[in-house]
Amino acid sequence: MSRGNELSDAVKRALERYFRDMDGEHPTAIYDMVLKNIERPMIEMVLGRAEGNLTRAATMLGIDRNTLRKKMQQLRIKG
Repeated sequence: MSRGNELSDAVKRALERYFRDMDGEHPTAIYDMVLKNIERPMIEMVLGRAEGNLTRAATMLGIDRNTLRKKMQQLRIKG
């Protein structure tokens, strides 16, 4: 199984549990909820792999260094 498929499958399983736990309720803002729950650990993990080097982390993430800094501020991630 490829890494992309593993991530996709993990998200699907998590959403299946989420909907099951909702017990018939109609959720809202799922997109934002998923992004907020994935973005922080992803950035933290990549920063760790990049040994705190923002330029290297941004390259690994495929985003601009300034975008990474903005995301870190929004998510209150210390560099």
